[in-house]
Amino acid sequence: MLTSTFVLLQGVGPVTERRWWQDGVLDWHSFVNRPRIAGLSPDRKSLYNEDLSLALAAFEAGDFSSLAARLPSREHWRFYDTCRSTALYLDIETTGLSPHDPAGAVTVVGLYQNGSTTTLVQGDTLTTDRLQAELDRCTLLVTFFGSVFDVPYLRTQFPRLRFPTAHLDLCLAARRLGMHGGLKRLEQELGLERAPALCGLDGLDAVRLWSQWRRGDRSALDMLLAYNRADTETLVPLAALVYKEMMVRFGPSSATPARISHDALTASLP
Repeated sequence: MLTSTFVLLQGVGPVTERRWWQDGVLDWHSFVNRPRIAGLSPDRKSLYNEDLSLALAAFEAGDFSSLAARLPSREHWRFYDTCRSTALYLDIETTGLSPHDPAGAVTVVGLYQNGSTTTLVQGDTLTTDRLQAELDRCTLLVTFFGSVFDVPYLRTQFPRLRFPTAHLDLCLAARRLGMHGGLKRLEQELGLERAPALCGLDGLDAVRLWSQWRRGDRSALDMLLAYNRADTETLVPLAALVYKEMMVRFGPSSATPARISHDALTASLP
């Protein structure tokens, strides 16, 4: 999908992009190789050729940050398929409800990448250097409402952190598709299940469990870590579902739209 993206060109929006797809201009190569594009002057075509050649060079070099900087954040879902193997799924637990809560703190950070989950805990493994090392290994950050909550919270707590430019916020992408509600509600709607012991737990329970752990209850920490792990790992199938739906609604196939139901998407998962 990324090399089929034309909205990174100045003056090109979704309507023009879709018209080019319908005309058979499906990727950067086909655009550059066509001598003429309907509606474009030769000078504009030449300018876009140069821009797309630079974009292709960045793509082939794995420089996704420069490409992400040219796209609005709502279009960062387009990186998913290309960056899937190096995507980092992130979810945090805190003691506050807002990144600007002076009494709030990040207690747990869950990180999933390429089949492995890492959990960082305040007062133990959660440090700027360790978290940065994990972030440096990814090309795409995947969160749920993370652009509003997780990332601002982490920036407040760890000001030196550098985040990847490409960020897929599944909450905002799901809203764009007409799917509303929190992570647990979307899990239920899409048939994604978690362990019975974790059902019904929410962010307030995470605060309670951390408080109990600080008072010496080891089982409370175990439950908190299991809860965070579930929140983190559920982002993986949710991202796959959201991406498939985004492709149907907003990708090249949208020239002949055929909406896929949530049941059908769920059934297609391995």
